[in-house]
Amino acid sequence: MTHTAEVFRPLQDDDPRTVAGYRLVARLGAGGMGRVYLSHTGGGRPVALKVVRSELADDPTFRRRFSREVKAARTVKGAYTAELIDADPDGVPPWLATLYVPGPSLAQAVDRNGPLPVPAVLWLMAGVAEALQAIHGAGIVHRDLKPSNVLLAADGPRVIDFGIALAADSTSYTATGTALGTPAYMAPEQATAGEVTAATDIFALGQTAAFAALGEPLYGDGSSVGVLYRIVHSAPDLSGLPERLRGPIARCLAADPGERATPAEIVEWCRRELGPDAEAGAGPAVWREIAGQEVTVPPPAPAPFPDPTAVHTRPLAAPRGTAPQGALPPQGPVAPQGPTVPQRTAGPDERRTRRRRLALITAAALAAGGLLLTAAWTVMDAADRNGRDRDAAASASGTPGPAAEGPAASGGPASAGEAASSAGPGSTSSGAPSAGAGGPAGAAATPRAHAYSSLMLTGENSLSTRSGETREDREGDIRFDCAQGSCALESDTSVFTMVFGDPGATYETCRLLTSGADSHRLPLAAAAAGSEICVRNSRGEIALLVVQVKSTAMPDIGFLTVDMTVWRAD
Repeated sequence: MTHTAEVFRPLQDDDPRTVAGYRLVARLGAGGMGRVYLSHTGGGRPVALKVVRSELADDPTFRRRFSREVKAARTVKGAYTAELIDADPDGVPPWLATLYVPGPSLAQAVDRNGPLPVPAVLWLMAGVAEALQAIHGAGIVHRDLKPSNVLLAADGPRVIDFGIALAADSTSYTATGTALGTPAYMAPEQATAGEVTAATDIFALGQTAAFAALGEPLYGDGSSVGVLYRIVHSAPDLSGLPERLRGPIARCLAADPGERATPAEIVEWCRRELGPDAEAGAGPAVWREIAGQEVTVPPPAPAPFPDPTAVHTRPLAAPRGTAPQGALPPQGPVAPQGPTVPQRTAGPDERRTRRRRLALITAAALAAGGLLLTAAWTVMDAADRNGRDRDAAASASGTPGPAAEGPAASGGPASAGEAASSAGPGSTSSGAPSAGAGGPAGAAATPRAHAYSSLMLTGENSLSTRSGETREDREGDIRFDCAQGSCALESDTSVFTMVFGDPGATYETCRLLTSGADSHRLPLAAAAAGSEICVRNSRGEIALLVVQVKSTAMPDIGFLTVDMTVWRAD
């Protein structure tokens, strides 16, 4: 039996006491998405309130997906799902609340009592399959179905966290090395970054049912890479399963997603196997035996007075003059008010004096504004004339202008045919003119651009900015490395800086950004497809990397594919 103290852990010093008006009672757990707390609705119904981690909350991609998934999750109304009852995806921090399910997870139940009997596994498969029908019907793919996301209530299983894994996919948080999905329960297409569909959840259902019957993951333990390799390249060994379960679980685990069973087929098959028990509704007796005695849920927390640790969630940007969404009214006693002072009414003469004073102040402000505006136009006009003079001089000397520098405005590296003109006489490899170089004073000729595409960096090779090729060793200028779950670019000879803002960085952009750079390691947490990275090597050459594919969810087998443009004076 699960003891109450094991389920409801006391709040710690770093836990809030309220979130958006929900008073927190205890901590239920924590995971990759955030912390989960016990709270209650206004009517006293217990809820599980999940507060999203700050690493995810700060990512705009996560917020967009989280908002979309919360909207879809509101429509899921299944008998075997934990209903979403409230959420604020735009809050600071984002949060959501689902009905609290009083019961252990499947993982906890198996860990405590061992494998489930065959009838219980059949009831489990039927309930989870019915939950998937409701989830998929709302246009959601769970993506992280596993024993810890199946809670065992007294009247059947409840699937939780549906739609949440998708919100966190392709964000900076996943780039830090935390995998979305659990390797032991991934489908082959999920492990190889293929298309994830409703059939992906069916594969996870088969693995979850096998875990319930065996007491251990079907594909074994060990490193994530080893488990994923077996999932992708090996047929599952079902010999340890009870014979009655092998057929439906094998259908769930078909390598081809199109050959897997549908949720409706699984429900129908389980009902046939359960026979009279299904018609008699014997499921609750099975679940009571497995889940054990229900724990006593703590009562609602008393209202704080006042509460200095409350989290009043608010939108990222509230319109000026409006109260933030979700903000609570001030709590605590109201400061006593002093005696009311009667307001004196100004007479006609005083009102005329005030109007004259206001007119004088307004005229003075307008005059000052006119002077400032005139000065600004004068400076802008001078700058514009200087710019036109520089353009004319550059055109006369044959020096390429800014529009001809670097990669195309689309953000990708320039192709060989689009490379910039070679540097004029007297230029150095860094693009700065040497003493006595022709052209206007201070102008820098752009070196020739060399473009290389689809360069893959792994933990075993490196990239040479000189040759534009990957090496089979780690002796090149640039290395890809994932140490302690954080993936980054590293170099002994080059410095890096990330380009933020609109795509289309040029030679001049990277020359300026790297002029003061001194970092030989660039974490890739904020990088995504299309991100631009400027590089300067020890020879003074400038390079631009444009990320095409980043795979860092599994650091042991992670890789980075980039296009590279190198500006060299050769």
